Amino acid sequence: MRRTTPIIILVIGVLFLIVDFWPKLTIPNFGDPNGGTRVVDTKLGLDLVGGLEVVYSLQPAGGKEPDAGALATTKTIIENRVNSTGVAEPIVQTEGTDRILVDLPNAKNPDQIRALLVQTGKLDFVPLPTADYGTGSAPGTSQAVQGQPLPTAATPLFGGDQIDQAFPSTDQTGLRAVGFRLKSTGSQLFSDYTSKHVGDLFAIVLDGKVVSAPVIQSPITGGSGIITGGSASGFSAAEMNSLITVLNYGSLPFPLKEESSNTIGATLAGFSLNRILLAALIAVLLVFLFMLVYYRLPGLVACLALVYYSLLVLAIFRIIPVTLTLAGIAGFVLSIGMAVDANILIFERMKEELRSGKTLSSAMEAGFNRAWNSILDSNVSTLITATILYVFGSATIRGFALVLIIGVLCSMFTAITVTRTILRWVVRNDWARTPRLYGLREEEFKARTLVPGRRVEARTRA
Repeated sequence: MRRTTPIIILVIGVLFLIVDFWPKLTIPNFGDPNGGTRVVDTKLGLDLVGGLEVVYSLQPAGGKEPDAGALATTKTIIENRVNSTGVAEPIVQTEGTDRILVDLPNAKNPDQIRALLVQTGKLDFVPLPTADYGTGSAPGTSQAVQGQPLPTAATPLFGGDQIDQAFPSTDQTGLRAVGFRLKSTGSQLFSDYTSKHVGDLFAIVLDGKVVSAPVIQSPITGGSGIITGGSASGFSAAEMNSLITVLNYGSLPFPLKEESSNTIGATLAGFSLNRILLAALIAVLLVFLFMLVYYRLPGLVACLALVYYSLLVLAIFRIIPVTLTLAGIAGFVLSIGMAVDANILIFERMKEELRSGKTLSSAMEAGFNRAWNSILDSNVSTLITATILYVFGSATIRGFALVLIIGVLCSMFTAITVTRTILRWVVRNDWARTPRLYGLREEEFKARTLVPGRRVEARTRA
Protein backbone atom coordinates (compact mmCIF):
# COMPACT_ATOMS: atom_id res chain seq x y z
CA MET A 1 0.00 0.00 0.00
CA ARG A 2 2.88 2.39 0.79
CA ARG A 3 4.19 1.90 -2.73
CA THR A 4 0.87 2.53 -4.48
CA THR A 5 -0.22 5.53 -2.38
CA PRO A 6 2.24 8.01 -3.98
CA ILE A 7 1.09 6.88 -7.44
CA ILE A 8 -2.56 7.35 -6.49
CA ILE A 9 -1.83 10.82 -5.09
CA LEU A 10 0.06 11.78 -8.24
CA VAL A 11 -2.67 10.51 -10.59
CA ILE A 12 -5.39 12.34 -8.63
CA GLY A 13 -3.29 15.51 -8.68
CA VAL A 14 -2.79 15.38 -12.45
CA LEU A 15 -6.51 14.78 -13.05
CA PHE A 16 -7.52 17.71 -10.90
CA LEU A 17 -4.91 19.98 -12.49
CA ILE A 18 -6.58 19.22 -15.82
CA VAL A 19 -10.01 20.03 -14.36
CA ASP A 20 -8.70 23.28 -12.84
CA PHE A 21 -6.75 24.67 -15.79
CA TRP A 22 -7.68 22.90 -19.04
CA PRO A 23 -9.52 25.47 -21.21
CA LYS A 24 -13.10 24.61 -22.24
CA LEU A 25 -13.00 21.14 -20.73
CA THR A 26 -16.34 19.33 -21.16
CA ILE A 27 -17.74 16.57 -18.96
CA PRO A 28 -21.08 14.68 -18.83
CA ASN A 29 -23.83 16.81 -17.34
CA PHE A 30 -24.85 14.47 -14.52
CA GLY A 31 -27.38 16.92 -13.04
CA ASP A 32 -29.33 17.26 -16.28
CA PRO A 33 -32.09 14.67 -16.74
CA ASN A 34 -31.78 15.22 -20.49
CA GLY A 35 -28.13 14.17 -20.53
CA GLY A 36 -25.54 15.91 -22.68
CA THR A 37 -22.31 17.62 -21.68
CA ARG A 38 -21.30 20.93 -20.14
CA VAL A 39 -18.20 23.08 -20.02
CA VAL A 40 -16.37 22.94 -16.69
CA ASP A 41 -16.15 26.39 -15.14
CA THR A 42 -16.21 28.13 -11.78
CA LYS A 43 -19.70 29.38 -10.91
CA LEU A 44 -20.04 32.54 -8.86
CA GLY A 45 -23.07 33.62 -6.86
CA LEU A 46 -25.33 36.65 -7.19
CA ASP A 47 -23.49 38.53 -4.44
CA LEU A 48 -20.24 38.36 -6.44
CA VAL A 49 -21.26 38.70 -10.10
CA GLY A 50 -24.79 40.11 -10.06
CA GLY A 51 -27.60 38.76 -12.22
CA LEU A 52 -31.29 39.15 -12.99
CA GLU A 53 -34.02 39.97 -10.48
CA VAL A 54 -37.64 39.34 -11.46
CA VAL A 55 -40.79 39.98 -9.42
CA TYR A 56 -43.95 37.97 -10.17
CA SER A 57 -47.46 38.23 -8.81
CA LEU A 58 -50.06 35.45 -8.66
CA GLN A 59 -53.23 36.32 -10.55
CA PRO A 60 -56.74 35.23 -9.51
CA ALA A 61 -58.20 32.44 -11.61
CA GLY A 62 -61.56 30.68 -11.71
CA GLY A 63 -63.02 33.02 -9.12
CA LYS A 64 -60.36 32.05 -6.58
CA GLU A 65 -57.79 34.28 -4.91
CA PRO A 66 -54.19 33.15 -4.19
CA ASP A 67 -53.50 32.08 -0.62
CA ALA A 68 -50.43 31.11 1.42
CA GLY A 69 -50.62 27.47 0.32
CA ALA A 70 -50.75 28.38 -3.37
CA LEU A 71 -47.83 30.78 -2.89
CA ALA A 72 -45.70 28.08 -1.25
CA THR A 73 -46.54 25.59 -4.03
CA THR A 74 -45.69 28.16 -6.69
CA LYS A 75 -42.36 28.91 -4.99
CA THR A 76 -41.40 25.22 -5.02
CA ILE A 77 -42.36 24.78 -8.69
CA ILE A 78 -40.39 27.88 -9.70
CA GLU A 79 -37.31 26.66 -7.80
CA ASN A 80 -37.50 23.30 -9.56
CA ARG A 81 -37.93 24.92 -12.96
CA VAL A 82 -35.03 27.33 -12.48
CA ASN A 83 -32.73 24.59 -11.14
CA SER A 84 -33.43 22.51 -14.24
CA THR A 85 -32.04 25.31 -16.45
CA GLY A 86 -28.59 25.12 -14.85
CA VAL A 87 -28.70 28.47 -13.04
CA ALA A 88 -26.60 28.01 -9.91
CA GLU A 89 -28.10 28.80 -6.51
CA PRO A 90 -31.15 30.83 -7.56
CA ILE A 91 -32.80 32.76 -4.75
CA VAL A 92 -36.60 32.43 -4.70
CA GLN A 93 -38.44 34.35 -1.97
CA THR A 94 -42.09 35.04 -1.24
CA GLU A 95 -43.48 38.48 -0.40
CA GLY A 96 -46.87 38.86 1.20
CA THR A 97 -49.53 36.46 -0.05
CA ASP A 98 -49.24 36.87 -3.82
CA ARG A 99 -45.72 37.96 -4.82
CA ILE A 100 -42.53 36.01 -5.58
CA LEU A 101 -39.04 37.46 -5.99
CA VAL A 102 -36.60 35.48 -8.15
CA ASP A 103 -32.85 36.25 -8.29
CA LEU A 104 -30.92 34.52 -11.07
CA PRO A 105 -27.13 34.80 -10.63
CA ASN A 106 -25.18 35.24 -13.86
CA ALA A 107 -28.01 33.80 -15.98
CA LYS A 108 -26.85 33.25 -19.57
CA ASN A 109 -30.34 32.88 -21.11
CA PRO A 110 -32.62 35.10 -18.95
CA ASP A 111 -35.34 35.52 -21.56
CA GLN A 112 -35.82 31.76 -21.94
CA ILE A 113 -35.91 31.33 -18.16
CA ARG A 114 -38.49 34.11 -17.74
CA ALA A 115 -40.65 32.55 -20.45
CA LEU A 116 -40.42 29.19 -18.69
CA LEU A 117 -41.38 30.57 -15.29
CA VAL A 118 -44.59 32.29 -16.39
CA GLN A 119 -45.96 29.21 -18.10
CA THR A 120 -48.91 28.00 -16.09
CA GLY A 121 -48.10 24.53 -17.30
CA LYS A 122 -51.69 23.28 -17.54
CA LEU A 123 -51.54 20.30 -19.87
CA ASP A 124 -54.62 18.57 -21.33
CA PHE A 125 -55.06 15.61 -23.66
CA VAL A 126 -58.03 16.56 -25.82
CA PRO A 127 -59.92 14.63 -28.51
CA LEU A 128 -60.73 17.07 -31.33
CA PRO A 129 -64.36 17.24 -32.53
CA THR A 130 -64.73 15.37 -35.80
CA ALA A 131 -67.53 17.70 -36.84
CA ASP A 132 -65.22 20.74 -36.77
CA TYR A 133 -61.91 19.25 -37.95
CA GLY A 134 -62.77 16.00 -39.69
CA THR A 135 -60.33 13.14 -39.46
CA GLY A 136 -56.60 13.10 -39.68
CA SER A 137 -56.73 11.66 -43.18
CA ALA A 138 -57.50 15.09 -44.65
CA PRO A 139 -54.25 16.61 -46.03
CA GLY A 140 -52.80 19.34 -43.80
CA THR A 141 -55.49 19.01 -41.13
CA SER A 142 -53.14 18.11 -38.30
CA GLN A 143 -50.67 20.91 -39.14
CA ALA A 144 -53.47 23.48 -39.38
CA VAL A 145 -54.58 22.73 -35.81
CA GLN A 146 -51.12 22.97 -34.23
CA GLY A 147 -50.35 26.28 -32.56
CA GLN A 148 -54.03 27.29 -32.43
CA PRO A 149 -56.16 27.94 -29.32
CA LEU A 150 -58.10 25.00 -27.95
CA PRO A 151 -61.50 24.70 -29.64
CA THR A 152 -64.27 25.61 -27.20
CA ALA A 153 -66.24 22.49 -28.06
CA ALA A 154 -63.34 20.22 -27.12
CA THR A 155 -63.43 18.41 -23.77
CA PRO A 156 -60.19 17.09 -22.24
CA LEU A 157 -59.94 13.33 -21.83
CA PHE A 158 -57.48 13.77 -18.93
CA GLY A 159 -54.98 16.31 -17.66
CA GLY A 160 -51.24 16.61 -17.14
CA ASP A 161 -51.56 15.21 -13.62
CA GLN A 162 -51.71 11.77 -15.26
CA ILE A 163 -48.17 12.08 -16.63
CA ASP A 164 -45.74 9.91 -14.70
CA GLN A 165 -42.57 11.09 -16.47
CA ALA A 166 -41.54 13.21 -19.47
CA PHE A 167 -38.22 12.79 -21.31
CA PRO A 168 -36.44 13.68 -24.60
CA SER A 169 -37.42 11.61 -27.63
CA THR A 170 -37.64 11.76 -31.42
CA ASP A 171 -40.46 11.26 -33.90
CA GLN A 172 -40.45 8.88 -36.87
CA THR A 173 -38.42 11.33 -38.98
CA GLY A 174 -35.76 11.90 -36.30
CA LEU A 175 -36.96 15.34 -35.21
CA ARG A 176 -36.96 16.33 -31.54
CA ALA A 177 -40.03 15.32 -29.56
CA VAL A 178 -41.07 14.84 -25.95
CA GLY A 179 -41.79 11.32 -24.78
CA PHE A 180 -44.12 10.63 -21.86
CA ARG A 181 -45.39 7.79 -19.70
CA LEU A 182 -48.86 7.88 -18.17
CA LYS A 183 -50.10 6.81 -14.77
CA SER A 184 -52.57 3.94 -14.55
CA THR A 185 -55.79 5.98 -14.87
CA GLY A 186 -54.54 8.07 -17.80
CA SER A 187 -53.10 4.97 -19.47
CA GLN A 188 -56.46 3.18 -19.33
CA LEU A 189 -58.39 6.21 -20.64
CA PHE A 190 -55.88 6.68 -23.46
CA SER A 191 -56.03 3.00 -24.39
CA ASP A 192 -59.84 2.92 -24.47
CA TYR A 193 -60.15 6.10 -26.56
CA THR A 194 -57.45 5.37 -29.13
CA SER A 195 -58.79 1.86 -29.65
CA LYS A 196 -62.15 3.31 -30.78
CA HIS A 197 -60.96 6.39 -32.73
CA VAL A 198 -58.19 5.29 -35.10
CA GLY A 199 -57.70 7.96 -37.80
CA ASP A 200 -59.01 10.85 -35.69
CA LEU A 201 -57.02 13.80 -34.39
CA PHE A 202 -55.96 13.96 -30.77
CA ALA A 203 -54.63 17.27 -29.45
CA ILE A 204 -52.06 17.84 -26.73
CA VAL A 205 -52.80 21.28 -25.30
CA LEU A 206 -50.52 23.38 -23.07
CA ASP A 207 -52.00 26.47 -21.39
CA GLY A 208 -54.92 26.49 -23.82
CA LYS A 209 -52.75 26.26 -26.96
CA VAL A 210 -52.45 23.17 -29.16
CA VAL A 211 -48.82 21.99 -29.01
CA SER A 212 -49.30 18.88 -31.10
CA ALA A 213 -52.26 17.28 -32.87
CA PRO A 214 -51.14 13.84 -34.06
CA VAL A 215 -53.32 11.39 -35.92
CA ILE A 216 -54.25 8.23 -34.03
CA GLN A 217 -52.55 5.66 -36.25
CA SER A 218 -53.36 2.64 -34.08
CA PRO A 219 -54.54 1.83 -30.55
CA ILE A 220 -52.04 3.05 -27.94
CA THR A 221 -52.25 0.57 -25.09
CA GLY A 222 -48.79 0.80 -23.52
CA GLY A 223 -49.43 3.98 -21.56
CA SER A 224 -46.75 5.97 -23.36
CA GLY A 225 -46.44 8.25 -26.37
CA ILE A 226 -44.66 11.27 -27.80
CA ILE A 227 -45.51 14.95 -28.23
CA THR A 228 -44.21 16.28 -31.54
CA GLY A 229 -43.34 19.91 -32.29
CA GLY A 230 -45.77 22.45 -33.63
CA SER A 231 -43.78 23.10 -36.83
CA ALA A 232 -42.30 21.15 -39.72
CA SER A 233 -38.85 21.31 -38.07
CA GLY A 234 -40.08 19.92 -34.75
CA PHE A 235 -39.15 21.30 -31.33
CA SER A 236 -36.05 23.37 -30.84
CA ALA A 237 -33.78 22.14 -28.04
CA ALA A 238 -34.98 24.96 -25.76
CA GLU A 239 -38.66 24.24 -26.50
CA MET A 240 -38.20 20.54 -25.83
CA ASN A 241 -36.40 21.11 -22.52
CA SER A 242 -38.93 23.73 -21.42
CA LEU A 243 -41.88 21.40 -22.07
CA ILE A 244 -40.16 18.52 -20.27
CA THR A 245 -39.53 20.75 -17.26
CA VAL A 246 -43.15 21.90 -17.11
CA LEU A 247 -44.46 18.34 -17.38
CA ASN A 248 -42.10 16.90 -14.79
CA TYR A 249 -42.50 19.62 -12.18
CA GLY A 250 -46.21 20.28 -12.47
CA SER A 251 -48.48 23.19 -13.27
CA LEU A 252 -48.79 26.42 -11.33
CA PRO A 253 -51.93 26.73 -9.20
CA PHE A 254 -52.42 30.34 -10.39
CA PRO A 255 -51.18 32.26 -13.45
CA LEU A 256 -48.11 34.44 -12.96
CA LYS A 257 -47.69 38.03 -14.09
CA GLU A 258 -44.24 39.59 -14.37
CA GLU A 259 -44.36 42.84 -12.42
CA SER A 260 -40.75 43.97 -12.90
CA SER A 261 -37.40 42.78 -14.19
CA ASN A 262 -34.03 44.35 -13.36
CA THR A 263 -30.43 43.54 -14.08
CA ILE A 264 -28.60 43.99 -10.79
CA GLY A 265 -24.94 44.28 -9.90
CA ALA A 266 -23.06 42.42 -7.22
CA THR A 267 -24.75 42.90 -3.85
CA LEU A 268 -21.40 43.54 -2.16
CA ALA A 269 -21.44 47.27 -2.91
CA GLY A 270 -17.99 48.82 -2.75
CA PHE A 271 -16.24 45.46 -2.93
CA SER A 272 -14.97 43.58 -5.94
CA LEU A 273 -14.33 39.91 -6.47
CA ASN A 274 -10.61 40.61 -6.82
CA ARG A 275 -10.49 42.23 -3.37
CA ILE A 276 -12.33 39.30 -1.81
CA LEU A 277 -9.95 36.81 -3.39
CA LEU A 278 -7.00 38.94 -2.29
CA ALA A 279 -8.24 38.84 1.31
CA ALA A 280 -8.58 35.05 1.10
CA LEU A 281 -5.08 34.77 -0.38
CA ILE A 282 -3.59 36.89 2.43
CA ALA A 283 -5.27 34.67 5.02
CA VAL A 284 -3.86 31.54 3.40
CA LEU A 285 -0.35 33.03 3.12
CA LEU A 286 -0.41 33.96 6.82
CA VAL A 287 -1.27 30.35 7.63
CA PHE A 288 1.64 29.21 5.45
CA LEU A 289 3.98 31.67 7.19
CA PHE A 290 3.01 30.43 10.64
CA MET A 291 3.58 26.79 9.65
CA LEU A 292 6.98 27.55 8.13
CA VAL A 293 8.23 29.62 11.09
CA TYR A 294 6.98 27.36 13.87
CA TYR A 295 7.24 23.87 12.38
CA ARG A 296 10.07 24.36 9.86
CA LEU A 297 10.40 21.31 7.60
CA PRO A 298 7.10 19.61 8.59
CA GLY A 299 5.47 23.02 8.13
CA LEU A 300 6.82 23.19 4.56
CA VAL A 301 5.41 19.72 3.90
CA ALA A 302 2.06 20.87 5.31
CA CYS A 303 2.10 23.91 2.99
CA LEU A 304 2.69 21.64 -0.02
CA ALA A 305 -0.20 19.45 1.11
CA LEU A 306 -2.41 22.55 1.45
CA VAL A 307 -1.58 23.59 -2.12
CA TYR A 308 -2.60 20.09 -3.21
CA TYR A 309 -5.74 20.43 -1.07
CA SER A 310 -6.67 23.76 -2.67
CA LEU A 311 -6.34 22.36 -6.20
CA LEU A 312 -8.35 19.30 -5.19
CA VAL A 313 -11.21 21.32 -3.67
CA LEU A 314 -11.34 23.77 -6.59
CA ALA A 315 -11.61 20.87 -9.04
CA ILE A 316 -14.49 19.35 -7.07
CA PHE A 317 -16.24 22.73 -7.00
CA ARG A 318 -15.99 22.92 -10.79
CA ILE A 319 -17.11 19.33 -11.37
CA ILE A 320 -20.25 19.34 -9.17
CA PRO A 321 -20.54 22.42 -9.78
CA VAL A 322 -20.65 24.44 -6.53
CA THR A 323 -21.64 28.11 -6.68
CA LEU A 324 -19.10 30.24 -4.84
CA THR A 325 -20.74 33.03 -2.90
CA LEU A 326 -19.03 35.18 -0.29
CA ALA A 327 -20.23 32.70 2.35
CA GLY A 328 -18.82 29.86 0.26
CA ILE A 329 -15.41 31.51 0.02
CA ALA A 330 -15.50 31.97 3.81
CA GLY A 331 -16.25 28.27 4.20
CA PHE A 332 -13.33 27.40 1.92
CA VAL A 333 -10.87 29.55 3.89
CA LEU A 334 -12.22 28.09 7.15
CA SER A 335 -11.67 24.56 5.84
CA ILE A 336 -8.02 25.47 5.08
CA GLY A 337 -7.61 26.51 8.70
CA MET A 338 -9.11 23.20 9.81
CA ALA A 339 -6.75 21.29 7.52
CA VAL A 340 -3.82 23.08 9.19
CA ASP A 341 -5.29 22.23 12.58
CA ALA A 342 -4.99 18.53 11.77
CA ASN A 343 -1.35 19.00 10.79
CA ILE A 344 -0.65 20.91 14.02
CA LEU A 345 -2.01 18.02 16.10
CA ILE A 346 0.18 15.59 14.16
CA PHE A 347 3.34 17.68 14.40
CA GLU A 348 2.94 18.34 18.14
CA ARG A 349 2.55 14.62 18.74
CA MET A 350 5.60 14.05 16.60
CA LYS A 351 7.63 16.50 18.71
CA GLU A 352 6.59 14.71 21.90
CA GLU A 353 7.77 11.39 20.47
CA LEU A 354 11.09 12.90 19.41
CA ARG A 355 11.63 14.35 22.89
CA SER A 356 10.98 10.93 24.38
CA GLY A 357 13.91 9.51 22.43
CA LYS A 358 12.31 7.83 19.42
CA THR A 359 13.92 7.86 15.99
CA LEU A 360 12.58 10.25 13.39
CA SER A 361 10.69 7.62 11.39
CA SER A 362 9.13 6.09 14.51
CA ALA A 363 8.21 9.51 15.91
CA MET A 364 6.56 10.51 12.64
CA GLU A 365 4.44 7.34 12.42
CA ALA A 366 3.47 7.61 16.08
CA GLY A 367 2.52 11.26 15.62
CA PHE A 368 0.07 10.40 12.84
CA ASN A 369 -1.35 7.34 14.60
CA ARG A 370 -1.91 9.03 17.97
CA ALA A 371 -3.37 12.23 16.50
CA TRP A 372 -5.85 10.37 14.30
CA ASN A 373 -8.57 9.93 16.93
CA SER A 374 -8.57 13.63 17.82
CA ILE A 375 -8.63 14.63 14.13
CA LEU A 376 -11.50 12.25 13.39
CA ASP A 377 -13.61 13.45 16.33
CA SER A 378 -13.20 17.15 15.51
CA ASN A 379 -13.93 16.67 11.82
CA VAL A 380 -16.97 14.47 12.41
CA SER A 381 -18.39 17.12 14.74
CA THR A 382 -17.91 19.75 12.05
CA LEU A 383 -19.49 17.53 9.41
CA ILE A 384 -22.57 16.93 11.56
CA THR A 385 -23.03 20.67 12.13
CA ALA A 386 -22.49 21.49 8.44
CA THR A 387 -24.97 18.79 7.39
CA ILE A 388 -27.66 20.28 9.66
CA LEU A 389 -26.99 23.72 8.16
CA TYR A 390 -27.26 22.28 4.65
CA VAL A 391 -30.55 20.48 5.31
CA PHE A 392 -32.33 23.29 7.13
CA GLY A 393 -30.56 26.46 5.95
CA SER A 394 -31.43 29.02 3.29
CA ALA A 395 -29.73 29.08 -0.13
CA THR A 396 -26.79 31.16 1.14
CA ILE A 397 -26.31 29.01 4.25
CA ARG A 398 -26.56 25.84 2.17
CA GLY A 399 -23.75 27.11 -0.06
CA PHE A 400 -21.54 27.76 2.95
CA ALA A 401 -22.35 24.34 4.44
CA LEU A 402 -21.67 22.46 1.19
CA VAL A 403 -18.29 24.15 0.72
CA LEU A 404 -17.39 23.37 4.33
CA ILE A 405 -18.39 19.70 3.99
CA ILE A 406 -16.30 19.26 0.84
CA GLY A 407 -13.39 21.11 2.45
CA VAL A 408 -13.40 19.02 5.62
CA LEU A 409 -13.51 15.72 3.74
CA CYS A 410 -10.67 16.78 1.44
CA SER A 411 -8.62 18.14 4.35
CA MET A 412 -8.78 14.77 6.12
CA PHE A 413 -7.39 13.13 2.98
CA THR A 414 -4.57 15.63 2.46
CA ALA A 415 -3.60 15.98 6.16
CA ILE A 416 -3.39 12.25 6.76
CA THR A 417 -2.47 10.77 3.39
CA VAL A 418 -0.62 13.44 1.39
CA THR A 419 1.35 14.94 4.30
CA ARG A 420 2.27 11.48 5.59
CA THR A 421 3.43 10.26 2.18
CA ILE A 422 5.67 13.30 1.63
CA LEU A 423 7.13 13.08 5.15
CA ARG A 424 7.93 9.38 4.71
CA TRP A 425 10.04 10.29 1.72
CA VAL A 426 11.64 13.28 3.47
CA VAL A 427 12.81 11.45 6.61
CA ARG A 428 14.73 8.90 4.55
CA ASN A 429 17.17 11.63 3.50
CA ASP A 430 20.25 12.43 5.62
CA TRP A 431 19.81 16.19 5.19
CA ALA A 432 16.39 15.98 6.88
CA ARG A 433 17.70 14.44 10.12
CA THR A 434 18.59 17.62 11.94
CA PRO A 435 16.72 18.79 15.07
CA ARG A 436 16.50 22.45 14.05
CA LEU A 437 14.54 21.48 10.91
CA TYR A 438 11.74 20.42 13.27
CA GLY A 439 11.85 23.48 15.52
CA LEU A 440 13.67 21.65 18.31
CA ARG A 441 16.99 22.03 20.11
CA GLU A 442 19.38 19.11 20.51
CA GLU A 443 19.27 19.32 24.31
CA GLU A 444 15.53 18.58 24.22
CA PHE A 445 16.22 14.95 23.32
CA LYS A 446 16.57 12.47 26.12
CA ALA A 447 18.04 9.46 24.38
CA ARG A 448 19.12 9.87 20.79
CA THR A 449 19.49 12.49 18.12
CA LEU A 450 17.92 12.58 14.67
CA VAL A 451 21.31 11.89 13.13
CA PRO A 452 22.07 8.12 13.03
CA GLY A 453 25.15 6.89 14.87
CA ARG A 454 25.38 9.82 17.27
CA ARG A 455 23.92 10.15 20.73
CA VAL A 456 23.27 13.36 22.58
CA GLU A 457 23.15 13.29 26.33
CA ALA A 458 20.25 15.03 27.99
CA ARG A 459 21.16 18.30 29.66
CA THR A 460 19.95 19.08 33.11
CA ARG A 461 18.40 22.45 33.53
CA ALA A 462 19.22 24.49 36.63
